[in-house]
Amino acid sequence: MRPRITSTSRLASLPPAALAGGALTVGIGGLYLAGLLLTGGEIEAGTTVRGVDIGGLTHEEATRKLERHLGAAGPRKLAVKVGDREGAVDTRQAGLTFDVRETLDRAASTGTDPVSVIGGLFRSGGEIDPVARVDEDKARAALGKLAKTLDQKVRDGAVSFAGGRVEQIAPRTGYAMDVDAAIGALRTPFLHGTVDSVTVLPARETGSKVTAEEVRRAVREFAQPAMSAPVTLTAGGERLTITPAVLGEYLAMRPDDTGRLTAKLDSKGLRAAPAVAGVLNGLPTTPRNARLGLEGDRVVVAADARPGVKVTDKALGKAVLPLLTKSGTARTGEVDTRQIQPEVTRESAARLGLTEKMSSFTVDFEPAAYRTTNIGRAVELINGSVVMPNETWSFNRTVGERTRANGFVDGIMIFDDQYLKAPGGGVSAVATTVFNAMFFAGVKPVEYGAHSFYIERYPEGREATVAWGSLDLRFTNDSGKALYIQAESTDTSVTITFLGTKKYDEVTSVKGPRTNVQQPAKKASTAEKCVPQTPLEGFDVTVERVFRDGGREVKREPFRTHYTPRDEITCEKTPSKHQP
Repeated sequence: MRPRITSTSRLASLPPAALAGGALTVGIGGLYLAGLLLTGGEIEAGTTVRGVDIGGLTHEEATRKLERHLGAAGPRKLAVKVGDREGAVDTRQAGLTFDVRETLDRAASTGTDPVSVIGGLFRSGGEIDPVARVDEDKARAALGKLAKTLDQKVRDGAVSFAGGRVEQIAPRTGYAMDVDAAIGALRTPFLHGTVDSVTVLPARETGSKVTAEEVRRAVREFAQPAMSAPVTLTAGGERLTITPAVLGEYLAMRPDDTGRLTAKLDSKGLRAAPAVAGVLNGLPTTPRNARLGLEGDRVVVAADARPGVKVTDKALGKAVLPLLTKSGTARTGEVDTRQIQPEVTRESAARLGLTEKMSSFTVDFEPAAYRTTNIGRAVELINGSVVMPNETWSFNRTVGERTRANGFVDGIMIFDDQYLKAPGGGVSAVATTVFNAMFFAGVKPVEYGAHSFYIERYPEGREATVAWGSLDLRFTNDSGKALYIQAESTDTSVTITFLGTKKYDEVTSVKGPRTNVQQPAKKASTAEKCVPQTPLEGFDVTVERVFRDGGREVKREPFRTHYTPRDEITCEKTPSKHQP
């Protein structure tokens, strides 16, 4: 607005005082008018922002100028630090910018009142700090990503053992960036930071539970003595030495709730270490019953029993740990062993009722190398078996699977009503012998089965076969006393004897006639493992087990058996595909 001009005649008619006042008014008004004219651009003269001169510009002109130049004035990267790890924040990704509007509001004239306007005639704007703006969502995302590389997990002080040497691990303080607090901490370095300045971001600090002092104590008092020399142990009369290298593999130091390191020994692992197991496994871990024999029909002890010796993991660890802090000859100790007593000893045999021969049976067979091996191996596994009162004995459980790994070889056996070669062939001779010993001892059969067709060397209706996984020979000792199985074999025979206490004076067998007789057929086989087979009729037969006590018959028990015909089989070669 232009100032209004007053006429001279009117001024002249005013009194002196009024004139003086009017002159003052006109002078101030002129200055005000001049100030408005000179500062009408709103930005005081001489105003700069980061070296960009915006003095005398209108708000719009200053806005455009700052938007062109101010964006490049801020740093692209801010060096930051969390704990002892350094990194960098990309200011653009973190949403750090200059707020032009707020900056201009700070730089603009303060008002249009006379004092502000006239004062603007006598001052210049000077350097104005820009206003920084932070996009909190972008900053939080950028700092969260950076925290994954700068955060540092706390590490407790520790002691480890490797190759018989002690290794110390220094403790380390943990730091986790406080992302929310770090957002605000970026504003100042963005405005005033230099190239070399590093901003320490706010972080939560976690101290180590195990201190460096505790590590030194643990090394001094335990670790170094533990690795200083071997320890020597005695177990069950055997002596073994464990070197620091072996000890260190199974030794550790773990902190308790107070941060104190204590020694932990993996006793199970140490027990299985070759240097230790090689000695301890040589101890007689399985007890051996007294070996019984006969003088006439009376049982005698032929060889004393031997207890088993067991070294537990716990006992080993209990013996080793106290020695580790000692020196010299004091690093020697003894492992407590647990003795496992056998069932039958010289002293207990009579008390168990092992006093007389209950029964004995022998099966003769034609000599063959596979029979000698397989029958001998089964006899070895059966001999010395002890069956306590009311216990059930199993052939398959005692002998195990007839495999090469178990000591058996290929032999002739019956499969699908014909002879074939398979591991364990000939073992049925042992099963038949055990069956007859059981039969005449008068104990209770639980599971048994005859061969599919009759074999002449066995008694009709009183024979048994076995097959792993499908057919077992089992009996329960219902004699009221313990029972001991004595097994022996030669190249042509196998004998099984039951020792114990007779429940009956006499057990005999009565065989009935053959019935339902069937004639065999003739067959030719091209099977790779075919074995020729002679013919034999099939039939049914019943055998009765007769029990006598006090000179009179007590009871009879029938055993019924069905035999299929044994077909005549001739083995033929498979015709060649190239033959006409």
